Amino acid sequence: MTTAPKAVLIVDLGTQYAQLIARRVREASVYCEIAPPSRALEVAARLDLAGVILSGGPASVYAADAPRVPAKLLELGVPVLGICYGMQWMCQTLGGHVQAADKREFGRTSLVIGRAEALFTGIEGRTVVWMSHGDQVERLPAGFEVYASSDTCPFAAAGDARRGFFGVQFHPEVTHSLRGFEMLQNFLVEVCKLAGDWKPASIVEREVEKIRAIVGNDGEVVLGLSGGVDSSVAALLIHRAIGSRLHSIFVDNGLLRKNERDVVEATFKQHYHLDLTVVDATDRFLTSLRGVTDPEQKRKLIGRDFVDVFKKEALRFQRAHFLGQGTLYPDVIESVAVHGGNTAVIKSHHNVGGLPKDLNMGLVEPLRELFKDEVRAIGRYLGLDERIVNRQPFPGPGLAVRILGEVTAERCALLREADHIVTSEIEAAGKHTELWQYFAVLLPVKSVGVMGDARTYESCCAIRVVSSTDGMTADWALLDHELLSRISNRIINEVRGFNRVVLDISSKPPATIEWE
Repeated sequence: MTTAPKAVLIVDLGTQYAQLIARRVREASVYCEIAPPSRALEVAARLDLAGVILSGGPASVYAADAPRVPAKLLELGVPVLGICYGMQWMCQTLGGHVQAADKREFGRTSLVIGRAEALFTGIEGRTVVWMSHGDQVERLPAGFEVYASSDTCPFAAAGDARRGFFGVQFHPEVTHSLRGFEMLQNFLVEVCKLAGDWKPASIVEREVEKIRAIVGNDGEVVLGLSGGVDSSVAALLIHRAIGSRLHSIFVDNGLLRKNERDVVEATFKQHYHLDLTVVDATDRFLTSLRGVTDPEQKRKLIGRDFVDVFKKEALRFQRAHFLGQGTLYPDVIESVAVHGGNTAVIKSHHNVGGLPKDLNMGLVEPLRELFKDEVRAIGRYLGLDERIVNRQPFPGPGLAVRILGEVTAERCALLREADHIVTSEIEAAGKHTELWQYFAVLLPVKSVGVMGDARTYESCCAIRVVSSTDGMTADWALLDHELLSRISNRIINEVRGFNRVVLDISSKPPATIEWE
């Protein structure tokens, strides 16, 4: 049994960024857990607690529907960092005053640092931070001093060093706060006195123990192996925990990228020697999707069929009472208010919000609290092939959410060829190492073109290329003119059915990375 690590508790007060805060904490090699306010004291009691971080949130502390945060969190004898709403709640609870600001602050803001110590050790003068608030602290509690300010927010950062209580009105967890990670790291190291010894090896050891505890000594797991980094790392973790009691199933749903089935069979059967079953369920999935155009309905139908296929295959294994999945946190946070806060549901993911209620299998999801880059680090630690570790994310519903409108075998074939051109050209040019995702989208429109002096009326292909560090936010990336020209020419000349190629230049937010 591993020794419980020193830990930080993150209290989710309704922000979309609770797990992003957790990711930053783990980047500093510190273990952390997230809890809603209702369970914060319960979780704190079972941790070897070294500090508390109160997240931001959409509410106003003086509103009737504000999150009910237990004031005893400030009596645990550990440092506390309040971020945005978290700062406002802490200051109000300790005797300060919060009210609507005369001028709201949203976006990049110049921060003037008055005290280069505690959170701001090694950070002097000015820096850029990300603000997103309509309320602010107007009067500080007793014992608090100002550490930083902006033009419109005099108490942009404040704290009581004696008690280890600090608050920041901005969001240090987002990359737009240029030195935000240093501030969080200072809180962990300078204030909480943490050693930063939580490494990939520790994560693997912990998850292996959790899997063994869930599955037991004779339980078996059925896992959907897609060949992407998520399911591959999940498979290796579960295999390390229970060995041959893991039964991996690859479902060819007809919505895959070009040559995907062949690559998965060769890699995991021959190289990693996993117990792998390949199921061709193309007809079933395409039949279910016939006539369906609503993106949410597509996702739920695909999720239903996946589960049904797994349930059927699991009948071959009498002890297979568990379903393994490579669910990541960005999937979870877009699908459900996972920690009990006011987090908005963005869209359903087939392995999160779309599971039927009659699923008679327990879930084993060793990656559920992790981001993509963390999963890749664990994959490298486990010796996973770099070609899989660095593979770009591919959605669970596959090409179905990149085909706007009805999904048919013909439209899948059309998009599959165009997507292969996009992927192969970008990778041949060596540009893929700078990108998060790069793929083609089939739009539900046709347009007039001219080929060989004749009129055409054919489909339109969109190219989606984005850069990101975690998938929570993303910027569109512009490829060089020659590469874009080559991709466009190849799609139009080689894929019969396209006569127009367009470029998606929207960021996340406001758009999502996938079109559906």
